[in-house]
Amino acid sequence: MTPVFAHGNLRLYLLSLLDESPKHGYELIQALSERFGGTYSPSAGTIYPRLAKLEEEGLVTKTTDGRKTVYSITDAGRAELADREHELDAIEDEVTDSVRRLADEVRAGVNAAMKSLRADLASAARDAKRAAPRVDVDQESRDSRQAANATTREAEAVLNEFRQQMRTDLRSQAARGTLPADVIPQLKLELARVRTSILEVLNRR
Repeated sequence: MTPVFAHGNLRLYLLSLLDESPKHGYELIQALSERFGGTYSPSAGTIYPRLAKLEEEGLVTKTTDGRKTVYSITDAGRAELADREHELDAIEDEVTDSVRRLADEVRAGVNAAMKSLRADLASAARDAKRAAPRVDVDQESRDSRQAANATTREAEAVLNEFRQQMRTDLRSQAARGTLPADVIPQLKLELARVRTSILEVLNRR
């Protein structure tokens, strides 16, 4: 996915989060992940150097609470935040765009998987038809081919229904900004597992 933050924007976004309330590093990481619906979760190696820089510039201060270091915004930090308020609005727009792009990627993955499964079913039906003796035209053979065709149509209907339901679910999550980034690899894994299972059933016939 395209980086969410342009140069310097993460620094500004951290200030905005600290303006809401003091936080320690892990709370900032969690807040960013939740704000971006799971599509972006920075590492500690990304967050702490920027916090240290903000402290050097006098924009934040830190205090120790047990084993945790809590960061708070200073008056200078609030002043910079106020001066760059318009930039924060642009960042929020970029967040919305990134979530939409992720939703598009998931939908594309679902469509590709559905096409692959339909192709496998159609191929299996053709193989079964070729395997049947060409001279076999008795009623039992005709019934068998009709049943196979009906099963193929029913399987395609099930796949189409799944695709529509998944599209609705993804769009609903994306609209709420709660579509996690790891849904894509999980979706591909589950669809590959289903395909393998179906092929095993087909190959036993």
